Amino acid sequence: MSLRIALLNAAHDGEDNRRNFRRELDADLVEYDATERELPDSFAFDACVVTGSRASAYWDEEWITALEGWVSDAIDHGLPVLGVCFGHQLLAQALGGRVEPMDEYEIGYRTIDHTGESPLLDGVSESFTAFTTHSDHVAELPPGAERFAENDYGVHGFRKGDVFAVQFHPEYDTETAESVTKGKDLPDERIQGVLDGITEENYRAACDTKRLFENFTDYVRARRSADADGQRSPATSDD
Repeated sequence: MSLRIALLNAAHDGEDNRRNFRRELDADLVEYDATERELPDSFAFDACVVTGSRASAYWDEEWITALEGWVSDAIDHGLPVLGVCFGHQLLAQALGGRVEPMDEYEIGYRTIDHTGESPLLDGVSESFTAFTTHSDHVAELPPGAERFAENDYGVHGFRKGDVFAVQFHPEYDTETAESVTKGKDLPDERIQGVLDGITEENYRAACDTKRLFENFTDYVRARRSADADGQRSPATSDD
């Protein structure tokens, strides 16, 4: 039976997110435009995914407050959750962590390292390439959360129970990387340097991180099977 996953699209123009996540996630995705305060009216899903956004998780906007509230309730109901970029930061905030602006914008294909064990990065190289674009970061992890990826810009992955979050963008294709880069308010030479790095070689290297989507759906299936049997399996414990 196919997984049913709520895709909480936090982009103001959600087409790139829609295309990328539908390509990468092997599941029946039910999409909601979070910026328009479209949210599920129940938690009748196997999991949910919170996407990236040009917004900051700490902005005082109604749609962000509503999204954070729904996600917090979903976590309380035991729903596995995956957050990417803005989603990573929103989940950290919802779980009691702290998100702050950075001193420098991180953008482009960057090297990220494992810092701990996580089923989300099973099969991904200990030091891997991924596309990044963010000016906020998780300055303080939620209580009880475990960091599993980082680089010199800070936290790039954490887990708490059934909640997984990554700062980088495993879903990006080169079209998205180029359009996002061109839309940034950064010096022309910085933009051009990032565009010059959007090569087939770097994209192929970054495709290694796409494995995390299969890892996440495998985790959710194992969790669903354990719940159906009336018990949690070792693979779905909080470690």
